[in-house]
Amino acid sequence: MAVSSPEISSILTPHPRLTDSHGRIIHDLRVSITDRCNYKCVYCRTGEMGAQYPELGIDEYLRLIKLFVSLGISKVRLTGGEPLLRRGLVDLVRQLSALPTLTGGPLDLALTTNGHLLDELAAPLKAAGLNRVTVSMDAVDAPTFERITHVPGSFQTVLAGIRAARAAGLTPLKINCVLLRGFNDSQIEGFARFAREENVVVRFIEFMPLEEGRLWTPEIVVPLAEIVARIGRLLPLVKLPPREASETAQRYTFKDGVGEIGIIAPVSQAFCGACSRVRLTSDGKIRTCLFSQVEHDLYGRLRSGETNAELRTYILRTVQEKEARHHMGEPGFLKPSRSMVHIGG
Repeated sequence: MAVSSPEISSILTPHPRLTDSHGRIIHDLRVSITDRCNYKCVYCRTGEMGAQYPELGIDEYLRLIKLFVSLGISKVRLTGGEPLLRRGLVDLVRQLSALPTLTGGPLDLALTTNGHLLDELAAPLKAAGLNRVTVSMDAVDAPTFERITHVPGSFQTVLAGIRAARAAGLTPLKINCVLLRGFNDSQIEGFARFAREENVVVRFIEFMPLEEGRLWTPEIVVPLAEIVARIGRLLPLVKLPPREASETAQRYTFKDGVGEIGIIAPVSQAFCGACSRVRLTSDGKIRTCLFSQVEHDLYGRLRSGETNAELRTYILRTVQEKEARHHMGEPGFLKPSRSMVHIGG
């Protein structure tokens, strides 16, 4: 569905800011531009590379993102699946990087990737206006890494991508590691060294029940306190203050100031009270929480011919319904209808 330039440019007129019924200001949008992936990580997916849900055209993602920006979104993170698989990605980044926010400053534009195609794309993405990149990397030794991804040679490929991104200036460069007890929790100390040696921010993420299968149990989760204690035995850690109330990671540096570790602990130390985030799936559905049981079909309304004003009203009304918190680990908890790879990281 082609979208004319006048129609897109008219979206940028400022409108009321996105807030939910709990008083939280929503300024962070995560947009999945595909649910395809060239890896098949054990904690994430069991299917093949192909998409389960339709993808929108690049111009359609642009139009929908502009609607959110006109309502106060100041941070956009492009995700997948694996977003580097999408043709037109560099052009989308170029157009998004030119968007003014309601505060008048530039859009804070980031991307999450598995890093497999990053070596060649890091410099073009930086030139197009991408600010930062996060690489999902769940081990720092090749055999463990390739056992997770099921792709031979993937460790060295991703390592080259990380170094290319750092050289291109896509910094601070963050490395996300999802920990599973008995599977890759042996990597904790290695990642602490990696943060210092490669000058990257390593963030450990507690394993959440968002995989395609039924792998998750509370016993598999490696909690924040254990991660801090284990790294602290290697080198003393100093906790850093949050940069903003809605920051998801608890941040630490080493006592000598070299390297940074972050821990995202939605299981053991939920941070829902300060959540500032909504998501847009690759097929144009709004998800107000990772664990939402309901999706809101924004793209269907666009396809039916609704005006920008009508679409903005729908977004405002949908965000008002954002959940107060998730109920992970509580009696009666239900996994979301989609797994993480089909929601967007």
